[in-house]
Amino acid sequence: MLRRTFLTSAASLAILPFGARTASAAQTTAQFAPNPANGWRTFELTSKLELQVDDGEVQAWLPLPSVHDALWSKPLDNQWSGNATDVQLITDPQYGAQLLHARWDGSQSGKPNLKLISQVSMRDRAVDLNKPAGAAPLIAVERALYTSASEHMPIDGIVLTTAKQITDGLFSDQAKARALYEWIVQNTVRDPKVNACGLGDIKWMLETGNLKGKCADLNTLFVGMARAVGLPARDVYGIRVGDSQFGYGSLGKSGDVSKAQHCRAEVYLTGHGWVPVDPADVRKVMLEEDPAGELPLDHPKVQAVREQLFGAWESNWLAFNVAHDVVLPGSTGDKLHFLMYPQGELADGQRLDSTDPKSFLYSLQARQLNS
Repeated sequence: MLRRTFLTSAASLAILPFGARTASAAQTTAQFAPNPANGWRTFELTSKLELQVDDGEVQAWLPLPSVHDALWSKPLDNQWSGNATDVQLITDPQYGAQLLHARWDGSQSGKPNLKLISQVSMRDRAVDLNKPAGAAPLIAVERALYTSASEHMPIDGIVLTTAKQITDGLFSDQAKARALYEWIVQNTVRDPKVNACGLGDIKWMLETGNLKGKCADLNTLFVGMARAVGLPARDVYGIRVGDSQFGYGSLGKSGDVSKAQHCRAEVYLTGHGWVPVDPADVRKVMLEEDPAGELPLDHPKVQAVREQLFGAWESNWLAFNVAHDVVLPGSTGDKLHFLMYPQGELADGQRLDSTDPKSFLYSLQARQLNS
């Protein structure tokens, strides 16, 4: 088969205002400077599934690159092959997320298998926050979507209380967003023991004061609190597909990227449009960049990314979608918090462990096609 388509209690934690640092990024020697002038990079992501099922029905879903933005992300091509009984490309009507849905009815020759090759061109993002670009306001339906609660992301209760406390006395969109970003950088911790990218249960995090997690926890915390104070914000789910051009080993991955999924965030700022934000990667640099031990917040390598990751990110990461509470077509199981990993389901409705490539038997390989 071959198809082709183009395409502690939180209230007691410290609130650190922007600017309360020991040194500015300009005073450091570390280099992290995403710049759109670096040009477009084209990557190929190859996903392979081979399900260990001898008979009976089984189905699988693969996220497709579906974030189109002329400034930084251009999905190009998807090709798929395998022995599935039926394969459909599905587009979520609310978020525009695309996925590949494959079904096997047990009549295929050999074990169920599927291969998907996606190509995407990307370039660095860097928003000059000192010069509004004159971006048009969000249309009403988009503003409503990206300022509302989702099933797994409440924006009332402790989420609202904490967000108001952090942004108290601030009036501009940018000042509020920056305060939330700095608070998360200052108060959260990346926890390597958390499975995969985490769950993003921000209410639990704030109620328990356990602000440890990974990207889907820490960046969703930013998104939820931003929405709570009226700032349009969204998670962007994707995967690292290339090494960092700036030498940060913790911020890149190439070759086998089966476990390189990463969630980022965006906030819509008046006059600037969608602005990239990634406090979770600041904490990742602190934890992983030096094998000798965790880096402090005032380390030059941390300061460099801390300054840049509010307003910029590097083009070695492929965006899948911005969808929350995803219903998998044809599934009898629960909604997904987000769609960032391959999904599989047996005839009895049992979901395969999407976060464990070895038991699910899938692999993801990435390579850059242009130099």
